[in-house]
Amino acid sequence: MSWRGPAGGDPHRFGTEAFYASLGRAFVAMCAVVPVLFLIEALDVGLHANLDVAAGIIPHRIQGLDGVFFSPFLHANFNHLYSNSVPLILLGTFVLAAGTRRFLWSTLVIILVSGLGVWFTGSPNSVVVGASGVIFGYLGILLTRGIVERSWWNFAVVLLVGLLYGWQLLGILPTDERISWQGHLFGLLGGIVAAVLFRRRRAELHPPLPSEPPLTLP
Repeated sequence: MSWRGPAGGDPHRFGTEAFYASLGRAFVAMCAVVPVLFLIEALDVGLHANLDVAAGIIPHRIQGLDGVFFSPFLHANFNHLYSNSVPLILLGTFVLAAGTRRFLWSTLVIILVSGLGVWFTGSPNSVVVGASGVIFGYLGILLTRGIVERSWWNFAVVLLVGLLYGWQLLGILPTDERISWQGHLFGLLGGIVAAVLFRRRRAELHPPLPSEPPLTLP
């Protein structure tokens, strides 16, 4: 006599085989993104392309509006990129593990909200680059998913990130440093919007119980 249950389980349910497989694939994918960012920075430095100015966000200027899409892939220097790499991999992994389509659409919303927020409110004498707006957006996604999807797992991730990088949350407040707090703040807001727009529906959160499993008699 044998019973055949669902293979792997629910990829959104903590502890299932499918969940860990999804998390592993997401981690590998995010680890592959960071070398691309380093390659872009290396080409910028090596070729003296000055991509930061050419493709960064220049607030209130039409010629700096295309930076809304390009600026997350650019960084002021390698130290700037190093500081963004680990939180980008960590937060991006947990966001991507919930589904590729949701990840891509959510990232697009974050880029738009963060970039346009910087363009409208930033200093016209500045050029803004970096993935930190996206990072704060992923943080907003995980926090909001914990509320709207009643996911204790997402709350646990946010708590872990808070313990590791909680001091960086102060980056959403105005400071005298050369940091775009607008990008952080609007990135966080973009993540909240994305989490609400692309949340899992009630039917997905509470699927119907499976029918009686098939029995195989010897």
